[in-house]
Amino acid sequence: MKTYSSKPLRAEEVRELNCILCSGTAQRFLMQVGVSRFVKCLDCGLVYQNPQPVFRDLQQRYQGDYFQYEIENEQNFFNLMKLGLEDIGLKCPMPSMFENGRFLDIGCATGLLCEYMKNCGWDSTGLDICGPSCAFGRRERQLNLINKPLEQAAFADQSFSLIHASHLIEHVVDPCGFFKEIYRIMSKKGFGIFTTPNIAGFQARIFGSSWRSAIEDHLFLFDIRSFTQLLEQSGFRILKKITWGGLAKGRAPGWIKRILDFMAKKMGFGDVMLFYFCKR
Repeated sequence: MKTYSSKPLRAEEVRELNCILCSGTAQRFLMQVGVSRFVKCLDCGLVYQNPQPVFRDLQQRYQGDYFQYEIENEQNFFNLMKLGLEDIGLKCPMPSMFENGRFLDIGCATGLLCEYMKNCGWDSTGLDICGPSCAFGRRERQLNLINKPLEQAAFADQSFSLIHASHLIEHVVDPCGFFKEIYRIMSKKGFGIFTTPNIAGFQARIFGSSWRSAIEDHLFLFDIRSFTQLLEQSGFRILKKITWGGLAKGRAPGWIKRILDFMAKKMGFGDVMLFYFCKR
């Protein structure tokens, strides 16, 4: 499945920034992807795009063509998200297992996961900055999908007992502020499930700037260490972390891929990471 990637607009406004995790200013150039420059913090190891486009301009990338990509790939993404839930023991998560039975999917696209959770009995809500995707989910699936970024949704304190985001945090301009808001809206006994690419994975190391997640829409590229630091600094306790994806389909014969996929999950060098966490 091809990763969606847009071409930055020439008129985009950009900003220089220090490391968001440790405020470090020392960095080294890591790779060039199109017009985007990725650096690595010499203090904590976080990889990030510097300079970065501002949110106002980034938001324009996720409209017409992006909606078509979401429609074409929604079933594939849904299947992967369900496998992730199974890996942490939530194959069919029932609302009675959690504090208030309210579910939030951030970056919900057309709403397939929200629909699945709704059918499991959850009070299900989705957020996405792509207007056509939200409109589709409301119209075709009768879902509560909100076309706003998290920071503008203005949910009440402790609104949700389960918060999910798949391949979203790497697109966020302020991950620390984002998780501060997650902490505020998560119930006292709530849980979070986040999935993001792994910059320290086997594929990233092999392919470098040609890695499928080294794209201009990704502002931050985490590894297990840096994402752990982000969660812990935000007041969360990690319950489980897993990786998967040893090699992309078509890169090697099937038997080699199967071995690498098994080893990636077993040894933690997979292409994608999932973190299951709660409040401390």
